[in-house]
Amino acid sequence: MPVVLGRRTLTAVNEETPDLLVTRTDGVVEVTFHRPHRHNAFTRDMYAALKDLCAELRETPDVRVLVLRGAGGRAFAAGNEISDFLEQDPVAYEDWIRELLESLFSLPQVTIAAVDGVCVGGGLAVATHCDLRIATAGSRFGYPIARTLGNALAASMVYRCATVFGEPITREMLLASRLVGADRAYAVGAVMAVTEDLDAELATLLDGLRAASPVTLRATKGQLLDRARLLEASPAGDVDLLQEVYTGPDFAEGVRAFLAKEKPAFGR
Repeated sequence: MPVVLGRRTLTAVNEETPDLLVTRTDGVVEVTFHRPHRHNAFTRDMYAALKDLCAELRETPDVRVLVLRGAGGRAFAAGNEISDFLEQDPVAYEDWIRELLESLFSLPQVTIAAVDGVCVGGGLAVATHCDLRIATAGSRFGYPIARTLGNALAASMVYRCATVFGEPITREMLLASRLVGADRAYAVGAVMAVTEDLDAELATLLDGLRAASPVTLRATKGQLLDRARLLEASPAGDVDLLQEVYTGPDFAEGVRAFLAKEKPAFGR
């Protein structure tokens, strides 16, 4: 059933995925990650629904913009639902997520991540695969996986983060497990605006995009994507490295500690 919020009507992408809500207005599709009780952590079903939506949008030229945002005011998305990694081959799951991110990144529509709160792990991967990012002042970004799960990222995700935030900050995120505030993200160009009113900033941005030439926008995206794919291709051996990490003792300890709500004791 639709959920009416003000003038917006949100509907689930399908009845089996109520955690991913969609509104369609004036050439804009807006997706809301709707698991505020879990800081909008992504489930496999949410990824699958987003992947289906990307496939639909690729064949829907009258849609000009895709907006992604999180519900609840505390998080854009705080990583992935860890239990999903236990139900399948984690390396294959990572590769499947990478395919979804590439599908998002290559959409002909302009994609916007409207960040309000924590944007880490899988949430940051999604946000960095969007064209534009805006954020509230209290938002924070990072990949604190060395302190939490003891896993590793696919190379393409690391490259995309480095492209958006720069290599020094990406190293800080991954090696020092530090979260980066919205002010620093803005200073390096990773977000285009920091605001106290995310809806108003988003409305202004959408007005500008609606007035822009769709031919110019699509042609520009096509040129940028071709270049980015060459720069961010995964190196040989990336899958082998991920397999080693995900079958190793640190990831097992990270998952155990996460589910037990304990601090992990990684090997030295």
